[in-house]
Amino acid sequence: MTDQRGRVPEERLPARRTPSEAAPVERFSAPPASHRFELTPQRAAGIVRQSSNARWIGFLATAVVILFVVIYYFYELGAPLGITGARLDAEKDAQQVTAVERGYNLYEANCARCHGPNGMGPLESPQPETGYIGPTLNSQEKLYQHLNEDYIRNVLTVGGRYVCGNPHSAMPVWADTNGGPLNYRQIQELIAFLRAPSTQEFEVRDPGLNEPVNDPNTGKPKTFKGWVDPGYKPEAGSTPYPDCYLDALQGGGGSPAPAGSPSSSLPPGAQKFEITASNVSFDKKSLDVTAGKAFGITFKVDDPGQVHDIDIRKSDKTTVVADQPTTKDGATANYVYPALDPGEYVFICSVHPIPAMTGTLTVK
Repeated sequence: MTDQRGRVPEERLPARRTPSEAAPVERFSAPPASHRFELTPQRAAGIVRQSSNARWIGFLATAVVILFVVIYYFYELGAPLGITGARLDAEKDAQQVTAVERGYNLYEANCARCHGPNGMGPLESPQPETGYIGPTLNSQEKLYQHLNEDYIRNVLTVGGRYVCGNPHSAMPVWADTNGGPLNYRQIQELIAFLRAPSTQEFEVRDPGLNEPVNDPNTGKPKTFKGWVDPGYKPEAGSTPYPDCYLDALQGGGGSPAPAGSPSSSLPPGAQKFEITASNVSFDKKSLDVTAGKAFGITFKVDDPGQVHDIDIRKSDKTTVVADQPTTKDGATANYVYPALDPGEYVFICSVHPIPAMTGTLTVK
């Protein structure tokens, strides 16, 4: 407060307080009963009860934790004696089934047009005029080791040039990393389908809704099985499947002609024919041959990126009468065939046994 004129300093505010009396000593002293250190019987009994209850609560909590750990352990790794399986294995199997079913749709949409809906390629019932020009995929000999995950992934990533070193191969690139339409997950799902076991059944699902597709006749979901036979083993002493599938064909890949093949030269006066392959098609559909005499065919492949041959078979197309080495990339080959008995035969490309590369051979 500021000074006021006309007053002495003692009268200025704040004014002094009168000293108060000291507080009595009893005010700060507790009663004698509060200085006793022993517990009353009631208090001691309460503490014992509280301690006992705490031990029971601790025991129950410990038991619950131990029981939870044991249950979770068996839940994750599976119960003994095979009662239940491991959760992670079950989840892995479920994801694998999903991948196979999605891979089936990818195969049908992108691969079946060349390799056939069942992976049989040219061996499958061909489509009119075009047929399936892709190599067979469901052969156990190929699936055993040749068509492994790494090999299939490489083919899908870089295209058909990885198969036989053919830069003009009709097999396109599928991985989006090289300009193809499929991402890494779709590539993995396609591989899962191609490597699916034949002992397991899968459901056909709608690509958009991922719901099972029902058979209109039975009303039940459509199913399919994989191609890989888990119990298949190649014969003892057999050689691995070649890197190029053409080398696996009889006489293919420039390998020597098989045993029992005709000689490479024609006798004087033998019949000679000319056939050209172009756009996966023979330019001739019929030949007339004299019975009991050898004959020859000059075969020209005017079909870049394709490999063809001309085999003579019986009319059922199953029994091979004469096989010839394959020809490719604009090359010309002189094929020699032995004398045949009178009857109806077919000349056919063993690489592309489709209507466009099949003709009638009449022996009279």
